[in-house]
Amino acid sequence: MERLEPGRTSVVFQSLSGPLPAERAGDGYVMDFPAQPCDLVDPPGGLAAALGARPKEVYASNTNYLAVLGSAAEVRELRPDIASIARLGRDGVIVTAQGDAAYDFTSRYFAPAKGMPEDPVTGGAHCLLAPFWAARLGKTAFRARQASRRGGEVRCAVVGNRVMLAGSCAFCLHGEIEI
Repeated sequence: MERLEPGRTSVVFQSLSGPLPAERAGDGYVMDFPAQPCDLVDPPGGLAAALGARPKEVYASNTNYLAVLGSAAEVRELRPDIASIARLGRDGVIVTAQGDAAYDFTSRYFAPAKGMPEDPVTGGAHCLLAPFWAARLGKTAFRARQASRRGGEVRCAVVGNRVMLAGSCAFCLHGEIEI
């Protein structure tokens, strides 16, 4: 939609999660993802030490842990032990807290088991975060901040069992593939 067909307004990506529609929306895009449920669990051994912080609550989805901290500042200031996170038996650990300033919630996503020490801004984590915060805050639309070093803003909306993620994109690679 940006480079190959600038007049195009929508595409559908085929993924392991099924079809993922994306459409142009103003100066950015909206992607439609399945919501990811999570359940309250006992913190796994080593999680607090790996994060360098003691979560108030821990949840688990099929692939990730979700650690809830006391403040957005605590999320921003984390200096986790990435090697220890990789040994927790999940793809990654999403760390979150209610937001401050203009944001409903703040998060970071550490996924060394997937080859990413920290994902700068990830849609996948927000598929779990948006329904989680919807239940806590009693609303369905959010402005979220992923507080990695690069960081980014994600606008989220829960619609039934789907999560709409809106934001802008930045090109980071351009090339040609020869077959």
